[in-house]
Amino acid sequence: MAEAFCGVDFGTTNSTVGLCEPGGAPILVPLEGENLTIPSALFYSLEDGRTYFGRAAVFEYMDGAEGRFMRALKSILGTSLMKDTTQVGRERLRFEAIIGRFLRHLRGRLEAERGAAPEKVVLGRPVRFVDEDDEADRQAEAQLEAAARMEGFRHIEFQFEPVAAALSHENAIEAEQLALVVDIGGGTSDFSVLRLSPERAKRADRRDDILSTTGVHIGGTDFDRQLNIAKAMPHFGLGSSTADGKRRLPVWYFNDMATWHRINTLYTRRNADDIRMLIREAAEPEKLERYAHLLRHRSGHRLAAEVEKTKIALTDADTGIIALREPGLALEVPVARAEFEAASHDLVDRIGASIDDALIQAGTKADAIETVILTGGGVQVPAVEKAATSRFQRARMSRSDRFGSVGLGLAIDAARRFG
Repeated sequence: MAEAFCGVDFGTTNSTVGLCEPGGAPILVPLEGENLTIPSALFYSLEDGRTYFGRAAVFEYMDGAEGRFMRALKSILGTSLMKDTTQVGRERLRFEAIIGRFLRHLRGRLEAERGAAPEKVVLGRPVRFVDEDDEADRQAEAQLEAAARMEGFRHIEFQFEPVAAALSHENAIEAEQLALVVDIGGGTSDFSVLRLSPERAKRADRRDDILSTTGVHIGGTDFDRQLNIAKAMPHFGLGSSTADGKRRLPVWYFNDMATWHRINTLYTRRNADDIRMLIREAAEPEKLERYAHLLRHRSGHRLAAEVEKTKIALTDADTGIIALREPGLALEVPVARAEFEAASHDLVDRIGASIDDALIQAGTKADAIETVILTGGGVQVPAVEKAATSRFQRARMSRSDRFGSVGLGLAIDAARRFG
């Protein structure tokens, strides 16, 4: 293990771990059975006291086990939630400790695979953890570093995720290229313009080859949220009024129920009592009864998972159905791709604007880009892919390993830094 260099891509939706030996090609470490990716999810079981990770965590939650499900924790970094504690069984834990537990699990998989885990690591980070707040962005990186250090990583470096994806791509090219990396992850969208070549790949310091990096705090979970708000939440009371018609119901209940990392904060006695009071005042109480069901049975993440499934289905189909069926609740909401695109057009516009900003900062034009490297699960959304590629008519499109390219590139970067 002493001669293997490690990179960790802790993602909003999925995570990977890359290893690279001196002079060797990077590989991804199996993290869950033979799977090279693991969902960035935890489930604290109240039934057996165990903590489940990844697909096992998703299964326990979806199977109806009693416990606390947590996902999209990366989205909390740099926010006010990081200062809070949250109830997990009989414990109150800081979110930094929860993120640390997930990193500890990844480190444990390294130990199981290689017999030991490294103390040196390159961690991936988005270009922006937090938009338009440099101090919060610095805090987010510091919080992730603290969580990793708490779990045994002693020498920690960071690399931008789109740069890591470019390093992975660079291993396969034969001539110099001006490339744009489009990395649409679960929580962030990052863009980098870089010079790549076999000769430049030998350099330990690549700062002069990075012409620009831009990013926005938009990712796959934001597209889930917009679809959820537009199509699902109206069936739970969003947009409804009181029976006397004098006021609309508060929207924050529905916005939070549609936001992956906010859902768990809704499961409180106070919120349950408030919804019961609103049911008595509502013009459409049956809708709020559905919302009360989500609270009572902690079904918010199950609904969010069905919304995500429909979003993915709309990649290839023109229509889909958001369907949630469990005892006491049966919901089927048809969705057209055009409706999804209308709900998320602002997100796509902001992604396009950030791409334009990357070109401006690099001092180049779209027709000078020779290769567009597409990575991250979010590039599957047709409107996003169009926004990312339509400007570059002369460029070659390189669709890299959607979930593995960043982890592989981080391992390459670790070999250069620590080797």
